[in-house]
Amino acid sequence: MAMIPNNNEHQAVRRIVLPSGRSIEVVRFSEPAKEERQLHICPACESELVQPVAWSAQPEARWELTLACPNCGWSEVGVFKRAQVEKLEDRLDDGLCRMIGDLHRLVQANMSEDVERFVAALDADHILPEDF
Repeated sequence: MAMIPNNNEHQAVRRIVLPSGRSIEVVRFSEPAKEERQLHICPACESELVQPVAWSAQPEARWELTLACPNCGWSEVGVFKRAQVEKLEDRLDDGLCRMIGDLHRLVQANMSEDVERFVAALDADHILPEDF
């Protein structure tokens, strides 16, 4: 059997020599590779905020996850490949880093306002030694 090169990536052509000496070409078609679903995207509302609310390890490097969308209330229980779950974890880690950065900026802005009010109160003699 010889494999004949083919430009169409979703089919394979093989030449088979029969016992009689005749040869035939067999064309095998395959489905195009299905793109794996991105678990952080809600299939109902397309929000990128889907998060796991429960999980457990399964055989063959798979994970059972309960996913939920805080935007529309959609939820699902499913078993997913390890690679899909790792991509979800990466996405969650990125989101956590952004949230922590936002929190630091918010705390700094609030502290700046507090310091400015404190300095203004000191300058106006509204704070006395007895206040401490």
